[in-house]
Amino acid sequence: MTITEYNKSVDINADGVFRFILKNNGDEESSRDIVQEAFVRLWTKRKNVPFEKAKTYLFTTAYHILIDMVRKEKNKMAYITSNSLESQSSNDFSDLREILEKAVAQLPEIQRTVVMLRDYEGYSYKEIGEITNLNESQVKVYIYRARKFLKEYIGSMDVVI
Repeated sequence: MTITEYNKSVDINADGVFRFILKNNGDEESSRDIVQEAFVRLWTKRKNVPFEKAKTYLFTTAYHILIDMVRKEKNKMAYITSNSLESQSSNDFSDLREILEKAVAQLPEIQRTVVMLRDYEGYSYKEIGEITNLNESQVKVYIYRARKFLKEYIGSMDVVI
């Protein structure tokens, strides 16, 4: 990859990688750090990564950095995930987006990741498999389970509105 192609890759992919990591992470500052680290690693490997594969490389690298960060946090302090049971009836939502974000936050990490890559970023099953080191059938199963959970969580539109 040339310097021009690298710069073009930054322009094209920076926002998408940031949105993906932010949706999975929730913390804007650490998300920026992860994206920056992914681009640093791309720069280091630019001679080995063709321009056509830069997007996949960036998402894969950022995803793995995020996983490493979560694991480190778990080891440092007794990290408690956001999957704790909360009473849904205690929160009155007037915005479908808030409901959806809360529902997505309830998903297990791998399901949240594959749904975000598929539905938010538009990746194919094969590309998601490459990013997450899963085969296509596993990706499809995780997406199916996540969508089923989201459908049950949100319920019918009459209840939401």
